Amino acid sequence: MKESIYKTDVVIAGAGLSGLVTALELINQGKKVIVLDRDSQENLGGLALWAFGGMFFVNTMEQRLGGIKDSTDLALKDWYSFGEFTDTTNLRAQWASQYVHSCTDYVYRWLKQHDVGFFPIVHWVERGLYKQGNSVPRFHMVWGTGNWLARAIVMHIQKHKNAKNCEFKFKHFVNDISVEGNQIKGVSGIDEQNNIPFKVEAETVVVASGGIGGDVERVKQNWYQPWGKAPEIILNGNNAYNRGDVHDAAVKRVNANLLNLDKMWMYAAGVHHPEPKFKDHGLSLVPPKSALWLNYKGERIGPRPLVTAYDTRYNVERICAQEKKYSWQILNKKIAVKELAISGAQHNPDIRDKKVFKFLRAALKGNPALVEDMLKNCKDFVTANSLEELVEKMNKLEGTNDVDLNTLRKVVNDYDAAIDRGPDFEADEQLKMIKKAREYRGDKARTCNFQKINDKSAFPLIAIREFILSRKSLGGIETDLECRVLTKPANGKQETIPGLFAVGEAAGFGGGGMHGLRTLEGTFLGGCVLTGRVAAHAIVGKKLI
Repeated sequence: MKESIYKTDVVIAGAGLSGLVTALELINQGKKVIVLDRDSQENLGGLALWAFGGMFFVNTMEQRLGGIKDSTDLALKDWYSFGEFTDTTNLRAQWASQYVHSCTDYVYRWLKQHDVGFFPIVHWVERGLYKQGNSVPRFHMVWGTGNWLARAIVMHIQKHKNAKNCEFKFKHFVNDISVEGNQIKGVSGIDEQNNIPFKVEAETVVVASGGIGGDVERVKQNWYQPWGKAPEIILNGNNAYNRGDVHDAAVKRVNANLLNLDKMWMYAAGVHHPEPKFKDHGLSLVPPKSALWLNYKGERIGPRPLVTAYDTRYNVERICAQEKKYSWQILNKKIAVKELAISGAQHNPDIRDKKVFKFLRAALKGNPALVEDMLKNCKDFVTANSLEELVEKMNKLEGTNDVDLNTLRKVVNDYDAAIDRGPDFEADEQLKMIKKAREYRGDKARTCNFQKINDKSAFPLIAIREFILSRKSLGGIETDLECRVLTKPANGKQETIPGLFAVGEAAGFGGGGMHGLRTLEGTFLGGCVLTGRVAAHAIVGKKLI
C-alpha cells in the first residue's frame, strides 16, 4: 500500500489549543511545523473551540478593578490545599507552582497581545468545602468563549509572516512514534481520509493529543478505586478522539512514564446531548444552586447538600457513593430560567458572539430560551404540575419505581419550610451556601433569592436526570519543567527523552498531573497555553520562564 511521507522540523500530534500555541511559538522562531489531527478541519482548535472559556489567573486588572486582593502565595496555598498535595517537591507540585507564578505574565498578558480579552467580572468557582479552594474569584471568562480563544490563535498563525512554515493535516490518526536507537524520528499513522498510511519525518515530536476522556471504556478501566465500581452510564463530555493512543505509543516506543490516569476531572451533572455527535455524547450542566440534588430514590444527597461552585469532586464522590450512580435535580421553571446554564460555547451564543446587550439581559432576566430548548429536546428533563405527577414521570423515564413519592414530598416540604422560617437559615446548609454565594456580585445576578420548590407561581416543576460526565484527564505523560517527556523510573533515576515533548492535557497539563486530586478550574485552557509556550521555547534551546 502506498505511504505518504512528509518532512519537517517539528511534528505536533494534536491541533487543540496546546498544539496551536506550540505551533505559533515555533513559527515565531523560524521552525517548520506540521500539525496533525484526527478530526476534520472545521473542528480546528479541539475542545477549546467548544469550551466556555474560563481561565485561572492571579492578581489581574479585572480582579483589582473588582476589589479582589489576590497573590501568588495565596493562590498556591489554595492550589496545594484543594489538590491535596502531600509532597510539594515532586514535578506535579513544581508545575503547579510554575503555573501559579507564571500564568498572569505568560498566559494572561500573552493572550491579550493576541486579541483575547476577558469579561470584567471575575467568577468565583471551586470555593471549597472540606478542603480550602479558591479563596477569592479567579475564573476569568474569555469574551467570545473558548471558541474565540481557539480562533484567535489560528488567526495569528494564518496571518503570521512565517505562516507557510505551518502545515495542517486533518483526518490523520497518529498511532505510533518513530525511533531509531534513542533518537526520535517522527510519527506515523493512518490518513483516514484516503485510507492510506503516512509517516512524518522530524527530529522533534510534540504530543498534544489530549487525554483519555473520550474513551468511556478506558475511563472505566482507570476508575478511581476508592469510589468503588464505575457508574454503569458515563456520558462523554470530551470527544470521540481523545483516547490516549499517543500515550500508549510513547510508553511502547520510548518507555515514557504515565501517571495518575485515575485522577480524572468528572462533572456530576451530565445530560444526554439532544443532537449527539458520537456515542454517549453528553452536555455538562451548570447545576442551579437553588435546585435540590437527590439520589436515584429521591433522597437528598449528603451529608452536606450538593451545591455547584464549591467542590465539584465532592459532588461526584457523593453521587458515586450511592447504590445507583446517577442523580436527580428537582426545581421549578422560575429557578431554571434564572440559574440553569450549560457549559460551553454552543449554549452561550451571546458570550460567544460578543453580543453585550443580549448577554447582560440574560444575566439579569435569565435564559428562558435555553430552558425551553432543553425541556423540548433533552430526554433527561421532565415537567409536571404536582409532585405526584413529577414522581410518576421520573420513574417512567428511568423504567423503575425507585423514586418514592413520600420521600420526595418530605424533602421538598422540609426545604420550603426552612425558607418560610425567615432569615435564620441555620436548619438548612444549602440555604447558607446560597446566601454565601449571593454575597458576591458575580453570583447574585444568577442565583435566586431563596426560591421555594413547590411554589405554584413558579411552576411547572422540573426534574433533571443527571449522569457522571467524563471531561478531563488530570494525569498523563510525565514531563520535566521544560515539557520534555520522562522515562519510567529505573534504579531511582529518570531520563528525558531527546526530541519528545508533551503539552496540554496529554501531559496532565504539566508534569503528569499538576492539579493533584482537584482543579481550581480555569487551569485547563491556561495549562494548554503555558505548556505550549514552554515547550516551543525549549525546542529552540531557550527558556521561557
